[in-house]
Amino acid sequence: MCYPQRMMNVEQTIKRGLGNLERLQAERGSWPSDYGGPMFLLPMWVALAYVTKRLPNAHRTERLLTYFTNVQRPDGSIGLHAESTSGSMFTSTLSYVAMRLLGMQAEDPRATTLLGWIHSNGGALGAASWGKFTLCLLGLYDWKGIVPLLPELWILPPEAPLHPSRLWCHARMVYLPMAWLYGNKCIAADDPLLRSLREELYQGTYQDIAWEAQREVVAKADSYRPSTAALKGVNLAQVGLEKLSGLLRKRALDECLKLIRHEDAATHDLDIGPVNAVLNMFVHHFRGSEGRADFERGWPKFDDAYLWDGHDGLKMQGYNNAELWDTAFAMQAITASERAGVLTPDDTKRVLGKAYEFLRANQILEDVPEAARHYRHPSRGGWPFSNREHGWPITDCTAEGLKCALALEGRFEGKIPELLLHDAVRLMLSWQNADGGWATYEKQRGGTWLEALNPSQVFGDIMIDASFVECTSACIQALVKAKERFGSRFQLDDVIARGVAFLRSQQRPDGSFEGSWAVCFTYGTWFGISGLRAAGVKQDDPAIQRAVNFLLSKQRSDGSWSEHGDTCRERRWLEGDAGHAAQTSWAMSALLRAECTDRAAIDRAAEWLCAKQEADGSWAREPMVGVFNRTCLINYDCYRHYFPVWALAEWKQASLSPLGRLTSEM
Repeated sequence: MCYPQRMMNVEQTIKRGLGNLERLQAERGSWPSDYGGPMFLLPMWVALAYVTKRLPNAHRTERLLTYFTNVQRPDGSIGLHAESTSGSMFTSTLSYVAMRLLGMQAEDPRATTLLGWIHSNGGALGAASWGKFTLCLLGLYDWKGIVPLLPELWILPPEAPLHPSRLWCHARMVYLPMAWLYGNKCIAADDPLLRSLREELYQGTYQDIAWEAQREVVAKADSYRPSTAALKGVNLAQVGLEKLSGLLRKRALDECLKLIRHEDAATHDLDIGPVNAVLNMFVHHFRGSEGRADFERGWPKFDDAYLWDGHDGLKMQGYNNAELWDTAFAMQAITASERAGVLTPDDTKRVLGKAYEFLRANQILEDVPEAARHYRHPSRGGWPFSNREHGWPITDCTAEGLKCALALEGRFEGKIPELLLHDAVRLMLSWQNADGGWATYEKQRGGTWLEALNPSQVFGDIMIDASFVECTSACIQALVKAKERFGSRFQLDDVIARGVAFLRSQQRPDGSFEGSWAVCFTYGTWFGISGLRAAGVKQDDPAIQRAVNFLLSKQRSDGSWSEHGDTCRERRWLEGDAGHAAQTSWAMSALLRAECTDRAAIDRAAEWLCAKQEADGSWAREPMVGVFNRTCLINYDCYRHYFPVWALAEWKQASLSPLGRLTSEM
């Protein structure tokens, strides 16, 4: 293919992709999409719906069962996420219970094969800790069979090493309602179906189980993070302390409830995520008449925000959508197309204008009330992952939001006030960790030793909010733009330099950067290169050259890149089955930003992306590419819509430059 023809094909591909993006944009200016995948979320919600007598109607029940059916593995099991390569006792047990609670008969082949897998792989007694906890609420497992979750930890002095405020916010907001529910030993009212489930799960042995002996039992399928000696010691101590619980239990439970209700109020009853949203609602249900108003206010949020009826059935999303995150990236794909000369600002005015309004409307304007008392970092000026109503700002979401706000400043009416842009910068500065990097929601609060106490068994790295390559890179990129915009108003040179030093420290010997929020080395290396280059690191710097060589070594013969989802679990490159559009886009963009001299490799990637575009301007559904806590994949459905457009626009812009360089990168 001659070069002018290649340029024409790329331009046509970008235009079709932009047309697809415009069709997908919601009237409110965002790009809502399927954010499902984790398989422990939906069963927990079904358990709540059953206990509170809120099961859905027949149509929605069928859509729920359709989803369970579509994710069930050939061996009958259900994995930790919808595309797991192996079954999980945690999610298989909860999914079996959920399917039966939804009305599936025990004789249904889907149920019999699933129960058969459970029995042949160690049984429900080996479900990971969150599974056992959920079974306790249903009366399908005895509270004596789990490690105590002491609510008294919440009334320790805040400076105590084991105070829960030191945990990553997602972990502490899950274990908070767990502590209240455990402290009250809450159990649903018994009924014939629950009695039948006890017989089915334990093959008629329920009454004979020695529950205390089951506390540390975990099936091989769920033992990703086995209990350490330190955790076993802490667990034994908690068992002993539980015997003294009468002394402080009421005070501790009252403190937990205050914190739970504050979280509900601060997030407009969305809560930080679906797990603590479900658990908080269990709390309000078991409070009886005192909790009824809280329950009735929060219950509709599941339909409004968390349940998503997708191509494969009705599922629970991993957040109340990813709208701000997706909108910020879509905006950058569109503006990259402007810089490449594919469209003019007049062409994009309608789409970007709506997106900018969504961006403006969803910046967080105030700190939550009594933030320090409730262990919350300041919020004012930040951007969330989803929307302002949710209210938890995140470092990289704030960074991407600020980049878009600065790039589009002055183009549309109702612009974001400059003082709010200053607030965003100040918030980002307040988030920087001592190691120079940025974590997700807050500064790191606890020592890395806390990871030795991870009680989840199925997730990695849930205890502290440590610095990440992606968050650090995004913040560096945004602060570089803030420095250009605000000059000496903020002292940013040292801040950026410390961020660069952190990125350098995270580069692996093979030149790659490990991603933590998507699969995995293509994603992390895209961010690693982008952050270093934004900060002024030269193209010939050894760190950039090693990263380039790593990516080139992983390019497939057809021009694409593909990493298997298990790369994150195993923390080593595992080749995917077929080229992946999002991963190819990240690798291609990284090479362009690094000014890679192997132009043929980049051109092959561009040709592959062009060839894989669908007639409607989209790219086909592909294996899930998002991930959290090493083990659980999650679906960022919009990634296949905007990342190829963005990468191809950068290819075209670099092709137009006499030096083959990108300019004015957002």
